[in-house]
Order: sequence, then C-alpha cells, then structure tokens
Amino acid sequence: MEENKFKYDDFEKDAIEQLKAGRSLEGKNGILAPLLQRLLNASLDGELDAHLKEKEQPNRRNGKGNKKIKTSFGEIEINTPRDRNSSFTPELIKKRQLTLGDGIDHKIISLYAKGISYEGICEHLEELYGITLSPASLSAITDRIMPEVYQWQNRPLEALYPIVWLDAIHYKVREEGRIVHKAVYHVLGVNHDGIKEILGMYIGEKEGARFWLQVLSDLQNRGVKDILIACIDNLSGFKNAIESIFPKTDVQLCIIHQIRNAFKYLIREDSKEFIEDLRAIYQASNIDQAERSLKLLEQKWGKKYPAIIRSWKNNWDGLSTFFYYPKELRKIMYTTNIIESFHSQLRKITKSKRVFPNDQALLKLLYLITQKVTEKWSMPIRNWKAAYSQLAIIYGDRIT
Repeated sequence: MEENKFKYDDFEKDAIEQLKAGRSLEGKNGILAPLLQRLLNASLDGELDAHLKEKEQPNRRNGKGNKKIKTSFGEIEINTPRDRNSSFTPELIKKRQLTLGDGIDHKIISLYAKGISYEGICEHLEELYGITLSPASLSAITDRIMPEVYQWQNRPLEALYPIVWLDAIHYKVREEGRIVHKAVYHVLGVNHDGIKEILGMYIGEKEGARFWLQVLSDLQNRGVKDILIACIDNLSGFKNAIESIFPKTDVQLCIIHQIRNAFKYLIREDSKEFIEDLRAIYQASNIDQAERSLKLLEQKWGKKYPAIIRSWKNNWDGLSTFFYYPKELRKIMYTTNIIESFHSQLRKITKSKRVFPNDQALLKLLYLITQKVTEKWSMPIRNWKAAYSQLAIIYGDRIT
C-alpha cells in the first residue's frame, strides 16, 4: 500500500488551486478524481484482506496488477491486488470490468460518510449495482482509510491562529465488553484569511482539563506558536491549561454556557426576569457598565440564588474578556456557537449510531463527515476584514 499512500496536504493544496481556477468538484478532470482513486485502491486492498482472513488454507498477497477504468470523473488508474493461490476475485471492480457504473463512485465515497450502517450499504450496493459485499468485507475496506486519518491528525499547522474555539462532543463506545462514554475533543481555528479549519480531533475517556492539556501540547508540536484568542466553555481548569501552553493567549469563557448553567438553579417564575438582568451584564457597552450590572444582580438576587452569583463572580475574569475588544470582535468570540454548529452537523449524521464498536470506528466516521462539512468552508466568517483590522491594531507584531 505504500506506493498508493494518499497525501492529504497535496490533495488539499491541489484542490484549492483547481477551485480557484474555476474547475468543478465533479465531472471529467474534477478535483474529486484523486480521492476516488485512493478509495477504490483502498477498497480493493480491503476486499483482499477480508478474503485472506476467510480462507483456511495458507495464502498471502502476491503483488498487484494495473488497469485503467472509466468513471464520471474521467479515466483513473487502479491497482488490483493478487493472492498467491489466485483465488481472489474482486467484487467491487471485477477482473475484466473497465467502466465504473454511473453513480457508484459517488456511493463509495458518500454512503459510509452519511452514517449508513455496513448492512445498509451492502444492501444498497447489491440492490442497485449487483455488488455483493459482506459487512466484514466492508469494515476491512473502510479501515483502509485509517492511515489517511492519522496523517490528517498529524499534519503541520500554521504558526498563528487569531481565534480558536475548543469544545468536546460525546458518544458511547463499546470497550472490553462494556459501554463507556467517550469525549471527542475538537479544535476549530480561523486563519489569517478568516477561513475556518478543524485543527484537531482527539478521543478521550471524558472531557477534562488534563486531556485538553495534551490536545494543546499536540497543537504546539504540530507548529502552532501562538493563539490570540481562545473561546471555551466553563470547564474547571480549562483556562489554566491553555495559559500553561500559550501564556499570551486571551481566554474567553462562553457566555451562553454560563447562562445555561443558571437554569439549573432558577425556578420558572423567576427565569424571565433573571435572564433580563443577566442580559444587562453581557450586553453592556463597556466593562464598567457590565460590572455595575453584575453588582445590581448580586444585590437583587444574591440571597435567593447565591450559587449563580458566585459562579459569575468566580468566572468574571474569563467571562469579561470580550469587553476589551471592539464590537466587530465581540460578536465572534463571546460564545462557542461556531464550534457547536459544527457539532450539530456531526450529530445529524451520527444520531442513528447508538453505540460505536470501538474508538477507530468512531474516529473513522467523524473524519469522513468532517471532510464533507469542511468542503463548504471556503469563505471568510462574517465581518472578518473589520475584525482582522482590529486584531492587527491590538496585537501588533504578534499578528504579523
């Protein structure tokens, strides 16, 4: 497989250049052709892996043959693996097949990424295209993308990201015969051009500041030297973890998370009035006005809801960071809505997956969904030019 190893950075760079040149994603000479070639070759290797495991008699690989097949993306070259006993007959692309059926190339790339089960994909392929694959064969096929996933996880990053959002999403995974809850840690950054990018994806036992410390260390090891603003939830110790790796970074705690936490203590008849009083804090025009509103909140509600007031006061340094920035930046940084929106797109696809068989299956599917989602991230976030100009004034040499 080494000669067919897919180079994600090269594909990404080439795809961007072709898009800028006005070329389409699909059709002849479309930019998806290299990805299709990579997946077809991986699929054939996966079929042979499954074939070798199913046979009791001794058998092993015996080189590869090359041939070109026609697809809706144009003609591509594939490498068909062979076995020593010559008993392997590929189902995906048969020995004398020179044309990939209309639409099947799209199915190979997209069905698994849409969260469809192995059984569902097998039924679909057999019903529409007469291709018979067992779930075990399909699992072996999809496992072939893991080197690509690991390469993506370890790709070099830019030295500076003006703003990053950090948050985790949770899933159930089967582990050693029991079902455990796993946290998938995501880092979403905005580069100099205002384009969003998923910088990292990591699976941990549960969300905690200690694991976030490992995540931040990995970003640093992959080339990130500075982050101007980090937007996070109110997880205990999270802010300290960021400052230990990137000491110059300004940390903004998510206002929306802080407000949600208040609902744990509020009784229904007080909620509307209390939230209006909170709004006077985070919608204040400056830090002095916000602090005055916080004092009024304490005077009015402190005896009835001491836990809420204590939380706001204890977290105030992190909650109030955005008041020191112009309006163009405040709207971008005061919540983690950007990364939560990304998580909602993941949930749409994974909602039918109650339990994943292992960490690799979870990582594999989330990676494929992420690639589809981020294909659309080609435009700067709203009001980025104005926000970036303000960042340049505030941070000076750090941003250049």
